[in-house]
Amino acid sequence: MMHTISATPWYRERWPWLLMAGPAAVLAAGCYTGWLAFAQQDALVVGDYYKRGKAINQDLRRDRTAAALDASIALRYDAAHGVLHGRLATRETAQGGALQLHLAHATQPEKDLRLLVRPDAAGRFAVPLPLLERSRWTVLVEDERRTWRLEGRWHWPAERQITLTALEDQAHS
Repeated sequence: MMHTISATPWYRERWPWLLMAGPAAVLAAGCYTGWLAFAQQDALVVGDYYKRGKAINQDLRRDRTAAALDASIALRYDAAHGVLHGRLATRETAQGGALQLHLAHATQPEKDLRLLVRPDAAGRFAVPLPLLERSRWTVLVEDERRTWRLEGRWHWPAERQITLTALEDQAHS
C-alpha cells in the first residue's frame, strides 16, 4: 500500500492561520492598549497637590462670601438654538460686572468651556454655546474680581437645567 503525501506548503493550509489568528488579535489589542496608555496624558492627576491644598482655604472664603450675598444662579441650555440661558440672583440688587462661567468636563480637560457673560440689570444673560456634550459637568461661576463663587455638578442632558446656590452650612463644611 502506498500513501501519497500532500506536497502543499504549510501556508496554504487554513489550520495554521486559524490557530495564529487568536494570538495575533491579542498582540494587536495589547499594542493598541499600550499606545493609549503612553500617548494620552493622565488628566486626573494633579501635579502640585500642595499648592492646590493651600488654595482650598481661599475657595472656602469665596464660598462664605457667596453665602453672605445669598447668591444663586439658574442655568438652562437650549440645545435646539445652541444658547445657554442664565439668571443670577443676589441680595444686592445691582451686582454689575461680568461673570466667569467655567464648565469643566468630567474626564477630558480639552473639552472644558470658559465663558465670560454679562448679566443685565435683572441678572439675566444668554450666551451662544456649541452643542454641549453628554457628560457630567462641573460648573463654576465667579464674579469678575473672583471674590465669590458658586459651584456644582450638572448631568446634561439628564438635567435640562441647574440651580446653584450658596448655602451657609455648605460654606462652613
